[in-house]
Formats: sequence, structure tokens, C-alpha cells
Amino acid sequence: MSFKDLIIGQSAQTQTVITDELIQLFAQASGDVNPIHLDEVFAKTTPFGKRIAHGMLVASFISSAIANKLPGHGTVYRTQSLKFKQPAFIGDTVTTTIEIKEMVERTHTVTLKTKCCNQDGKILVLGEAVVIVE
Repeated sequence: MSFKDLIIGQSAQTQTVITDELIQLFAQASGDVNPIHLDEVFAKTTPFGKRIAHGMLVASFISSAIANKLPGHGTVYRTQSLKFKQPAFIGDTVTTTIEIKEMVERTHTVTLKTKCCNQDGKILVLGEAVVIVE
């Protein structure tokens, strides 16, 4: 979408299922091999009692939603704030929601509210993104 096609309040959603394969690939790509993500025996000794997905893996779903849904291809990130509220676990379905909060025509910047929730509606990640749209 171009800047002129956007309106405040417009939103989009994506859904992603957390799998062991996704966690393994993210660990490989990021270099984050914390055993809380990869080792079931270790993870059982943590307050979560089982493996959790990388918080940044879950946050990356925001980038995907922005790039592929709203505003879409050609969008360039300026900033992203994140607050991690709850962990995501293998088998969770993460719904990512982005909503246009503010637009500045002069600079073609768009501020988006960003949120990731699990299948029970629990908020996993909250944030705000600022992007540039052609």
C-alpha cells in the first residue's frame, strides 16, 4: 500500500504457530542458544516448567505483519519498542495485530500499535513501531 491508501485505525492480523522447528531455526539464525529455549530438561527447572520461545522470535512476527500485511512491501522500519508480558510455548498460536495510530504526511511516517497474543488472548508482546511508507 502507498501512504495515501492508509488511514488511522486501519489494522491487520497474522497468525503463527510456535513449533520446535521454528525455535531451532531462530536459535541458529540469532545465535541465542539459551537452554530455556532448547533443552527440555533444563527448562523444567525454570519457573515456566517447560521450554519457551525466544521473545525476539515472537516479536519478529510483528516485522512480518508490517512487511506483508500493513503497510506492506517496501515499508522501512525506523523504530520498534517492545514489552514482553508472557512467554510463548511450543504449540501456541500467536496472533499478531498491528494498527495505525498516527500518520505524518510530510515524512510519510506511520506509527503502529503492535501486539502479539496467544490462543487464549493473553498478551505476549506489546509495542509500538514507526515505519516509513512510500
